[in-house]
Amino acid sequence: MPTPSLATLPIRRLTLRDLTACADLSEDRGWPREEHKWGLLLTAGQGFGIDDPEGGLVAACVVTEYGAWGRPDLGAIGMVLVAERHARRGVGRRLMRHVVAGMGTTPLTLHATPKGRPLYEELGFKVTGRAEMLVGRFRPGGPESGIVTRAATAEDLPAILRLDEEVFGTDRTPLITRLPAFADQLRVAEEDGRLVGYTAAWPNMDTHVVGPLIARDTETAKALIASLAARTERPLRTDIDVRHEELLAWAKERGLASVAFNAVMTYGITDLPGDWTRRFAPLTVAAG
Repeated sequence: MPTPSLATLPIRRLTLRDLTACADLSEDRGWPREEHKWGLLLTAGQGFGIDDPEGGLVAACVVTEYGAWGRPDLGAIGMVLVAERHARRGVGRRLMRHVVAGMGTTPLTLHATPKGRPLYEELGFKVTGRAEMLVGRFRPGGPESGIVTRAATAEDLPAILRLDEEVFGTDRTPLITRLPAFADQLRVAEEDGRLVGYTAAWPNMDTHVVGPLIARDTETAKALIASLAARTERPLRTDIDVRHEELLAWAKERGLASVAFNAVMTYGITDLPGDWTRRFAPLTVAAG
């Protein structure tokens, strides 16, 4: 039988049953397999993919919606991947157009690599910011800040959700409530019994990813990162908004090195909602 045209292959919803195929697709493009992250995204978000008649996936991506159920305020697109053997044949463009059309009037955001940015610009996405990826072994040092951090408990979850919605600008309950099971560490900063920041460290291959990182100010963000680093033997990885210049300089002094920049892009809005001054790093760039 003749091989079907790529343009006629159906786009379908992905589920956890597709996790291995998604990880295989990541590996095919030279990315880490990141099965732990794929598992989160396929349960907290909606995956879309195109099956390869010869096995595996031609392409995949994930959309994570935030806001009221059925009436999202924002959709984050991530993990847009096309198998190497099918690259540069319009598959990624077709998949993205399908996703954008399916989201209707919901504003969208994504983090774009330099290679992916031209496609997203063609589709109408605009650059509204940048994030710098840092990786390395954290070196402790410097004066103590005096900011109190501790492991989060179940009783902290309502306060974490309130702070997250205030800073992010929309409700992320389906994602944030998965953090205790997804992350190896979930820590909070508090002052006079009031939550002023929180962060998590979750396992990704041989690193611990720091994110989300939400804090009242830079000193609180530093204290939260240092508290995570003190409790892991792994290198840290994080993606920091480049406007947080002081935190970036401090992290580099502590052993983390810059490895990449991604463009933060939006569609349907001129900027992301919420308070960027307290939003230091995302849980993962794939979820906005």
